[in-house]
Amino acid sequence: MDMIFTLDEIDNIAKKIVPILNNSKIVAVNGAMGAGKTTFIHALCRQMGVVDKMSSPTYSVIQQYKTKDNLLINHIDIYRLKDTDEAIQAGVDDAINSGDFCFIEWPEKILNLLPLHFVNIFIQSANHAKRKLIVKN
Repeated sequence: MDMIFTLDEIDNIAKKIVPILNNSKIVAVNGAMGAGKTTFIHALCRQMGVVDKMSSPTYSVIQQYKTKDNLLINHIDIYRLKDTDEAIQAGVDDAINSGDFCFIEWPEKILNLLPLHFVNIFIQSANHAKRKLIVKN
């Protein structure tokens, strides 16, 4: 599935993606620095019913949110971790194996921790105002 969108349309795009997520609670969100990974994950969380204040987990590695229906969502950012061992020490492996939803930025650093089946989302800049979203599940 491929889609082109602007940031003004991000919530509508996220709404279309949420039904796909029931197939796998692990979602790898790929893209270059500044592509909109965190912004897109926050849009997914809003569509899933998160009402908490959301922030980037770049320094905390894992932010956990609760939905209106008491589902837990782990927003994981691997950017500043060096390797799999650091990710395990930070609790990433536990979060992935918790059965809760996990949205993971920079997943290429921990591919060996991911299950065999997960949703892969790629975000690319299409031009200065638009993004291209590719979903593979």
